[in-house]
Amino acid sequence: MERMVIVIVICCPNALGLAVPFVVAKSTALSAKNGLLIKNRTAFENSRKITTLVFDKTGTLTIGKFEVSKVVSLQNGLSENELIRIASALEQNSEHPIATGILQKVKDLKIQVPATENFNAITGKGVEAIVEGKKVKVVSPGFLKENNIPFPVNFKTDAAETIVFVIIDNALAGYIALSDEIRPESAEAIQELKKNHIKSILLTGDNKNVAATVSNTLGMDSFIAEVLPHQKLEKIKDLQSNGEFVAMTGDGVNDAPALAQADIGIAVGSGSDIAAETAGIILVNSNPKDIVNLILFGKATYRKMVQNLMWATGYNVIALPLAAGVLYNQGIILSPAAGAALMSVSTIVVAINASMLKIKR
Repeated sequence: MERMVIVIVICCPNALGLAVPFVVAKSTALSAKNGLLIKNRTAFENSRKITTLVFDKTGTLTIGKFEVSKVVSLQNGLSENELIRIASALEQNSEHPIATGILQKVKDLKIQVPATENFNAITGKGVEAIVEGKKVKVVSPGFLKENNIPFPVNFKTDAAETIVFVIIDNALAGYIALSDEIRPESAEAIQELKKNHIKSILLTGDNKNVAATVSNTLGMDSFIAEVLPHQKLEKIKDLQSNGEFVAMTGDGVNDAPALAQADIGIAVGSGSDIAAETAGIILVNSNPKDIVNLILFGKATYRKMVQNLMWATGYNVIALPLAAGVLYNQGIILSPAAGAALMSVSTIVVAINASMLKIKR
């Protein structure tokens, strides 16, 4: 009867049952305190498997605050101020960072923004509308290439500048150059990824010159530029078909399909609601270094789970035979009180081990 009581006490699966929940509770609390909102627990635990991390550029690796650096008119009688005034009419209907930069420049110049009619977004390429009776488009370089519109003669810009072209009544009227600053934390984040043997790829709709400049400056493995929103999804699929476990980080509406397709979607907190809704993990502080912390923390969390399960299982493997009296002939007998103490100690060890979980920064 005494042996049976001790075996029942030892068999109480407190440690085994609490091994994982203790770690889950601790990691969730730590994540929230450090700016990582975990919507999908499976995505977080799978972060240890990431082999390739795909970054959007604007608002993720860069600050996302565009400033107008140059306005060039290509038509006689059309001043730079008039060009940006007409362009601002279309951009007032957009939430894109480029639009914000143009509108801020117009505000600084104290220019009145005209009204628009028949506004339409050209997916991934720009916007169009009627302004003061004129058909106006503000578009990307990719739009010019697709429609066989020649670039201006001697067209040159800084490699880090993003360019939008203004087309008035089907004639190229000029262009606006904007610059965006790289986040100070981005370079360190990319270097940490390299140390952990994780490839970093820049995926952006911006032109190749800007993409190459950002990629080379940060030391990324590669870049894919001038991609439309639906093409981002296809690029993620291509990486997955090559055996990569892909995480995607983005902040815009255009990133949502790619975030959903990736094995792990990570949204930047300062981005759009759609991106945040689609992703499994949200970076509250919009800091690229938090992505590295997320991956390392995911690995540490998994290790703690394995350690707790090994302890709980090892405890039962050793304690159960002792409780059943396997060493009775050697004079080693567990009392019910000793069995209860061992059961409690196993639970305490599991709890202490889980509490030692930390995020390395």
